[in-house]
Amino acid sequence: MGIYLVPIAFFGFLAFGMPVGFAIGVAGMIGIIDMGPRFMTMAPDRMFAGLDLFPFLAMPFFILAGEIMNRSGITQGLVKLADTLVGWLRGGMAHSNMVASVMFAGITGSATADAAAFGNTLVPAMQKAGYSRSYACAVTAAGSIIGPTIPPSTLAIIYGSIMGVSIAGLFAAGILPGLLICGICMLVIALNAKRKNLPAGGPRPTLCAVWAAFREGFLAALLPVFILGSILGGFATPTEAASIAVAYALFVGGVIYRKLTWQDLYEVCVRTTRITGVIFLIIASATILGWWMTFNQVPQAIARAMLSISQEPAIIVGLILMLLLLIGLVMDINATLIILAPVLAPLTVQIGMDPVHAGIMIILALNISLMTPPVGACLFVLASVTGEKVEGITRELWPFILAEVAILLVIAYWSDLTLFIPRLLGL
Repeated sequence: MGIYLVPIAFFGFLAFGMPVGFAIGVAGMIGIIDMGPRFMTMAPDRMFAGLDLFPFLAMPFFILAGEIMNRSGITQGLVKLADTLVGWLRGGMAHSNMVASVMFAGITGSATADAAAFGNTLVPAMQKAGYSRSYACAVTAAGSIIGPTIPPSTLAIIYGSIMGVSIAGLFAAGILPGLLICGICMLVIALNAKRKNLPAGGPRPTLCAVWAAFREGFLAALLPVFILGSILGGFATPTEAASIAVAYALFVGGVIYRKLTWQDLYEVCVRTTRITGVIFLIIASATILGWWMTFNQVPQAIARAMLSISQEPAIIVGLILMLLLLIGLVMDINATLIILAPVLAPLTVQIGMDPVHAGIMIILALNISLMTPPVGACLFVLASVTGEKVEGITRELWPFILAEVAILLVIAYWSDLTLFIPRLLGL
């Protein structure tokens, strides 16, 4: 009975608007009750155990570092640097948006932070330059998923922690996919520039202008290099690097730029606590649901179902991608990752995939769902920040979505590309 009641309850709660963390938790408790009363006393211990992982400490620190950089205005230097480098192209501000997303990704690792920051700054600027608001929002949404792909990525920390995969390896493997997403989105912008009559860029920058922009954005651009260098070089764990990133952001924002007030610090701490609390609630609740799934051998059933369709690794990978993209349409990506990773990761091992390669494939597939309706988080962030309707953003997004799905397929089926940097670094 519970095998049917739990999914019905979960999707029913979501349909009635219950927050996803509570929906997962209540559905999981229904499953635990069905397992037997004696399991109820074990539920709190299971929830705590799901959070009692040292690498999870990195998440709030990376989120806090990004919030400090945002609040202190340091990231504006990154936007200016990106605009200097590519703003002279036709559709230059759209190209700048993408390049700035790559730079911003190395600071926050968050798609929604990218969408909120650029929705407040770049979207109005693009409107003034002659872009439609819906197109400006679409470009911002498409670039925002670079955030949780390029390290430091919150999803990589979650996946590596719960699956026992090297977080440093996942960080290294996310660099090329993130750059490829940026490149193909810039190609989409360039191909549509004339058809959409995008504004022409300004004159090519001089070396002096590039140097001036680089000096202004240097301190912000140095942070992701510092984070990655310390982790990939083996000098610090992701958690240690995250805490160092907070100290660096506080020093640059408060001492060098002098743009942080005590009120700012209070607000960034509150916002970090809220974001972290939501993620940790989902993780704890998903631990209960995952326990119920394991008890009822749901992962094994899904694996058998997929293997019954075909034994070919290429087809299995296609089925996994289809499942992730479809579920991502209707479910929060953190919850999807925590619930499905223990189900799908053993299946990828069974067909011979490298754990780091499989992890990046799963993470990228879920990142794409951040900009697909009806529950794409970046769409709703941009809609609330800019006032543009979700339907309008979605209409302009489809070329970018298709392009990024193409990159997903390349990443999924070309393991050497994904693992090139990890192998180069010996991870």
